[in-house]
Amino acid sequence: MTPPFQFYRSLAPWAVHADASRGRLHAETEDKSRSPYQRDRDRILHSRAFRRLQYKTQVFIFHEGDHYRTRLTHSLEVAQIARSLARRLRLDEELAEALALAHDLGHPPFGHAGEEALNASMRSHGGFDHNAQSLKHVTQLERRYAGFDGLNLTWETLEGLAKHNGPVRSPSGYIAEYDFRHSLDLGSWPSAEAQAAALADDIAYNNHDLEDGLRAGLFTLEEVAALPLPREALDEVKIQHPGVSPDRLAPEMVRRVIGRMINDVVAETSRRIEALDPADADGIRAAPRAVVAFSQAMDDANKAVRAFLFERMYRHWRVNRTMGKSKRVVQMLFQLLHGAPQMLPGHWREKAGAPGTPASARVVGDYIAGMTDRFALEEYERLTDPSVPG
Repeated sequence: MTPPFQFYRSLAPWAVHADASRGRLHAETEDKSRSPYQRDRDRILHSRAFRRLQYKTQVFIFHEGDHYRTRLTHSLEVAQIARSLARRLRLDEELAEALALAHDLGHPPFGHAGEEALNASMRSHGGFDHNAQSLKHVTQLERRYAGFDGLNLTWETLEGLAKHNGPVRSPSGYIAEYDFRHSLDLGSWPSAEAQAAALADDIAYNNHDLEDGLRAGLFTLEEVAALPLPREALDEVKIQHPGVSPDRLAPEMVRRVIGRMINDVVAETSRRIEALDPADADGIRAAPRAVVAFSQAMDDANKAVRAFLFERMYRHWRVNRTMGKSKRVVQMLFQLLHGAPQMLPGHWREKAGAPGTPASARVVGDYIAGMTDRFALEEYERLTDPSVPG
């Protein structure tokens, strides 16, 4: 039983409450000075997988500039938005923050291009999915504790990681494997905290990619102003600050759009909760649809931004060139190491077994998924250039 934390009395009845936690897979004595979800957050922050996010691509590879988002800065920004949503909705802030910080731990190097390449390489061995890999990192791959593999996070944090995008009706791969030995009730909706973290990811992703795309010169502020939501924010800035310099317009626009989106989520979620009238967190899980959500108008506006980014940023020829090269690096790394796992270092070599086997494929996939962009490029050189020491 977890300690009774007094500050939890201010939470909504339908929030996740620490004193009702389903606990951890491996029993531990809980900390009297921190809630279970604070401990989860701290374990995630101290994990190796979290540190590696500093050199993992969001859209732009690390050498293209110091001011572009990485997976680490993106995760921190998602955590801030998730906490804002949780606070206003009277949810558990620490659980929402922990889920936001952990949601990208499973991403391989080079962003979505790296994931596509690794998934294609592993297609005959079950494929690759970064959500499942995030769960695998915190339940198996982290090697920090003497008594267990992984971080031994609470059930609520693991549930949120596995199904933050909604119920998993037909689980496969590692999510199904883990659920078999430690059920996460995959068929239901996750907690409101997990839903808030997932929506915070959407809010941060689109808005900050707009700012990074503007900085990179992939499109102009005038082109962005054709979108309804950014246009409203830009008009407001220009009225309140006439003559403002162009370099301040983009960040002002982004922060105002984020504020509008948060306000919209709080209003829509409040309407849905009032209609549902859940008695507790399980009432949120049993709901027929997501409870934490955008209004229809805001969802349409957000989709318009996403469509713009897809066409003008993710398909831009400069981004496509970089991503094409990145895919070839990942594909070659998998081909070489799967065919000759004896080239893997340390305990990875011991786990991989014989060349070309399913076991080898999974171990090589885990090894590559943990790489930073920088390490992947260096490993590629070590494996393909005879003049580079191994």
